Amino acid sequence: MEICVCVKRVPQVGGRIVVTPDGQEVDTRMSGFAISPHEECAVEEAVQLAGRYGGNVTVLTLGPAAAAEQLRDTLALGAGRAILLATDGREWGPVATAAAIADQVRRQAADGAGYDLLLLGNEAADTGDYQVGIRVAEALGWPCATGIKHLAIDGGGRVRARREYRGSEEAFELRLPAVITVKEGINLPRYPSLPGRLRAKRAVIEEYHPDWQADRLRMTGLRVPAEQRQQATVLGTGADAVPALVRVLEELGVLK
Repeated sequence: MEICVCVKRVPQVGGRIVVTPDGQEVDTRMSGFAISPHEECAVEEAVQLAGRYGGNVTVLTLGPAAAAEQLRDTLALGAGRAILLATDGREWGPVATAAAIADQVRRQAADGAGYDLLLLGNEAADTGDYQVGIRVAEALGWPCATGIKHLAIDGGGRVRARREYRGSEEAFELRLPAVITVKEGINLPRYPSLPGRLRAKRAVIEEYHPDWQADRLRMTGLRVPAEQRQQATVLGTGADAVPALVRVLEELGVLK
């Protein structure tokens, strides 16, 4: 089985999000980059499926040359091959991104060893796009299921997928090849081992250069929502605060 996982280089923000002065990007000078949590689970799921059923795992990303760092991180987790669809740093929209991924999948099939399963995170951590996986499936004419939290492959060339929806569970059976987008919680991603890191450091990353395509969607700017401020009122100290405390409790309906 040939499995391809699509990941995206996104800002790794652990604290307060800061936007650049022009409002076009997240300021990452004080942070760094990673892949989305959903995609970490997609990589882990691919490695587990390959170990369970046999096969190979390829990780693919579209981004600048620096995105090779994220590809090496996934190689350290057990993926065997990495492909960079190199860009000049411009942000690609979901339409162009999906088209470039679909072209790469067709190129792989033309070489004689096409992918059986394409895994993506359910949405990107930075833009929140839910579109790429669905658009890739549409371009390839493959079946697609989204928001998946359980996967299994049977011997008849089918994938069984389950997801949670409004308190119930939905089950799907899709014939391979197929596109699946997974959500965080489908598994617990492993930590890279030292041998894995050393192997990833030496690995060769294949590189292709797709032509940039302008989407009809255009970002006007990013804005960080105003933070909700919390305010505390000091009612008093010691026994002098008791009457004020009683009044507050009465207003809240705690005391009758």
